[in-house]
Amino acid sequence: MSEHRQVPASGETIQVPRPSWGPAFFALGATGAVGGIYANGFVFSAFIWSYIGIVILLFGFRAIVRTSVRSYFSLPKRQQADTSPLPVEQIYLESRPSTSRPQG
Repeated sequence: MSEHRQVPASGETIQVPRPSWGPAFFALGATGAVGGIYANGFVFSAFIWSYIGIVILLFGFRAIVRTSVRSYFSLPKRQQADTSPLPVEQIYLESRPSTSRPQG
């Protein structure tokens, strides 16, 4: 079967960003900005709906940028330089002719 090998633990860490409402507001604002063109005569004019969508889009973009900047600066400054060496495996290929192709 397989041999049991001791592989040292990795010294690197994975940092996951915090959840954010920014992308949802960005998508809602983009939809409102484009969809506002076709909402002419629905309570307000088309330009008002588009402006509302653009304002929501800008707030969503601002939230995305602020979250990403805060996540970047909260990362650890240095990490341990140890790497986890992967075990070396050799692959042997059999060189036998295929039966579906004519030889010669």
